[in-house]
Amino acid sequence: MNSGAPALTVLGAERAAIAAGLPRAEAQYLLQALLGVSRAWLIAHDSDPLQAPVRERFQDWLARRLDGVPLAYLTGEKEFFGLALRVTPDTLIPRPDTEVLVEWALERIAALSAPRVVDLGTGTGAIALSIKSRRPDADVRMVDASAAALAVARDNAHRLGLSVDGHLGDWYGALSGQSAFHLIVSNPPYVAGDDDHLAALRHEPRMALTPEGDGLDDLRRLVAEAPAWLRPEGWLLLEHGFDQAAAVADLLRARGFIDIENRRDLGRQPRATGGRWPA
Repeated sequence: MNSGAPALTVLGAERAAIAAGLPRAEAQYLLQALLGVSRAWLIAHDSDPLQAPVRERFQDWLARRLDGVPLAYLTGEKEFFGLALRVTPDTLIPRPDTEVLVEWALERIAALSAPRVVDLGTGTGAIALSIKSRRPDADVRMVDASAAALAVARDNAHRLGLSVDGHLGDWYGALSGQSAFHLIVSNPPYVAGDDDHLAALRHEPRMALTPEGDGLDDLRRLVAEAPAWLRPEGWLLLEHGFDQAAAVADLLRARGFIDIENRRDLGRQPRATGGRWPA
């Protein structure tokens, strides 16, 4: 007689996760990531037993997810602009809304041959690598003040076969010796230090989310120092909070930028503002 506990099946694991409070789609996503299979496979093999190592890892992932750990940190991957990027708790998780910044950047360099581009505060390398994937001729650089984050970005570049140089340092301070750029793009920390949303983002690196204070300090520096690193007619494009568009436009205007524009995200909120440095 078999006195052991009944084997946990694929469907049993899914039902257990749902009973614990996880949405069905997330339960299936975790199982797919653990098993390296499609959703169709899960349905066709729902009676298959989970081997002990998979079962134990699923239980660990379930507990961490219920504690608010983002799915991307559990699976170690996040898709952005068609690229499968490795993510770790050292990096901010790329958001779909940031793709509007990439699309805008590609528009601004569309007519240029071999443009020079730098992504400041690159994190996973999402923006820089997305631009390089569409413009192989571009000289793209990525900068981050976190050595751990930059290591992830460099690893993503290597895995994707994209030649993008990484520079460790604080914003423009990492670019010593570099010539001017046609385009500077950045998704910097911009959440105010007292914003209630930070509690829900507690598993992501705080330094990548907020500069503290009113949330504008890094944006102020990026605007103030950009002209020294831009070629004439070059563009500075910045992501920001939905309620910061007017403030960022004012900063650009006061610094001398022209042709100031704004782009909206998937939710139709103002998400990025940029301007051109005059000749």
